Amino acid sequence: MCVGLQCFLIAYCVHYGDIDRVIHGYDNCGSVCGSKQTSKSSSKQMETCYKSIDNTQFGSNEFLNRCLPSSKKTQAFQAFFTKAGIKDFFMVSPLFYFFTALHQVFRQEICEDFNDYWKVLIYMGAISLGKLHLQLLDSLHFSNIFDLVPALSIPGRAAGLDYPDWSVSCLSGTQHLSMGVKELQKEDMEIRSEEVWTWLGLAIGATCATVILTLIICVMIKRIKLVIQLFEEAGKALAAMPLLLFEPILTFMWIIGVLSLCAYLCLWVSSSGRLRMKRPNIYYYKKDGLMEATKVLNVFGMFWMCQFVVGCQHLVIAGAVSKWNKSQLSSPIARSFYNLARFHLGSVALGSFCLATVQILRLIFTAMQRMVTYQSNSHLVWLAKTCLCLCNCCFWLLDRVLNVISRNAYILTAMYGDSFCRAGKQALAHLTANPLRVAAINSVGDFVLFLAKVLVVACSVAIGSYFLKHKDNLHHYWVPLALIGLFSYFIAHCFMTVYEMTIDTIFMCFCEDCELNDGASRPYFMSRGLMEFVEDSKNASGFHAVDPPVQPATAKEESTT
Repeated sequence: MCVGLQCFLIAYCVHYGDIDRVIHGYDNCGSVCGSKQTSKSSSKQMETCYKSIDNTQFGSNEFLNRCLPSSKKTQAFQAFFTKAGIKDFFMVSPLFYFFTALHQVFRQEICEDFNDYWKVLIYMGAISLGKLHLQLLDSLHFSNIFDLVPALSIPGRAAGLDYPDWSVSCLSGTQHLSMGVKELQKEDMEIRSEEVWTWLGLAIGATCATVILTLIICVMIKRIKLVIQLFEEAGKALAAMPLLLFEPILTFMWIIGVLSLCAYLCLWVSSSGRLRMKRPNIYYYKKDGLMEATKVLNVFGMFWMCQFVVGCQHLVIAGAVSKWNKSQLSSPIARSFYNLARFHLGSVALGSFCLATVQILRLIFTAMQRMVTYQSNSHLVWLAKTCLCLCNCCFWLLDRVLNVISRNAYILTAMYGDSFCRAGKQALAHLTANPLRVAAINSVGDFVLFLAKVLVVACSVAIGSYFLKHKDNLHHYWVPLALIGLFSYFIAHCFMTVYEMTIDTIFMCFCEDCELNDGASRPYFMSRGLMEFVEDSKNASGFHAVDPPVQPATAKEESTT
């Protein structure tokens, strides 16, 4: 029903829209710039429209097929964007102000840097992808080393040193940088003072981050050792099914397709409107209620489809991991894909619908809060701001809770074939019955996975800085490095979700094993190593009297349920 409604509204916007209005803009007569044809929705009242244009005294810059005046007046700049349809296309005013400020400060230097070094960004993305796959493949056979390396040698790898030297190397690096700057100044080289202080500030910040990271590792070293066992269990599953590591690539391709489709539909929605006369010889396209509603529905559809694709990935991984050790079941990944397409698409659609609903409500409340911010200060405005802030906090918390419940509901759906509501209720019961185990596993696991992501980003940025340090025509050194870091972190995050979902699946299988079996008359199916890990995590955290006691595993030692 939602898809049918969206198709009807999109068709309505296409009928009253013209995508060239956004691509090329339109003039005060309502005609597309550069086109000799008049608007197909021209008003009967408009017979002749003349508007003299004499702006040749101003300089101009080309941007998105528009000649933008070089005037630095914000109001004129904003009016031009609004008239050309660009502001309406972006839909979010802060994004418009950001591009305006960015253009005024850096003008076209950033665009030139990106145009000159986009190949380097692609190379760094490929290197990040290869580094991440090597790291994941190493974890399948050397999980002990893999789990300790991110915790003990991230700064050391960046400096080429071992653990005893990495903290000293960062501290000495700051001093070395300061001394190097002084030597260059003595040689009368042209160095701008702002660049000197920028690099010195970055070095000091890196030193502080290193000290903080050292303290965190010292506090969490025992828990990091405990989480190794859980990563070993996940490594066993991924070693038996290495094709799961390429599942994020398929998900990424689907998400790119969804975002591309939504962007294309957004162009049509932004170009739609009925021609109206503002004043003589001034015409514009006004959107009616259906067109405005299509904007919101298009964003909601984007959230829903993205959550649906991610939910399908979660269910495929959960189905494969929960069944890979059964000797009677061959090809667990293919079987998991078949079960998803045959039985579980409705459950994923319902779970993604709930998540998308909360996200669109958060977006609406955020927009309302931004609108209230620009109002005059009064008691009613202050009360409205407070209420909207509280609503945003509540919906953020609800979003986080629904994410956790939906992930675990997908696991139980893949295991037993239950509906989303029934699986969510059972998953919530397991999570509330084992809160301390969940806290111990998630905190340590997330910390180690975060360090692994930082390792990928650090290596990519270090290699990128090596390639870019000899580029003399680079205006802003931080622009490509920031893009490399963001792109590398995004790649690492996408692939580390496989590990996260594998760990969550093994833990949920452990909870089911403890509930269905007692270790005596009904032996456990989990491995002894996993049982010892949970017991050790309870002992190290002081959790003795909360969770129920667990007996050691017996003869049936499998990797998971």
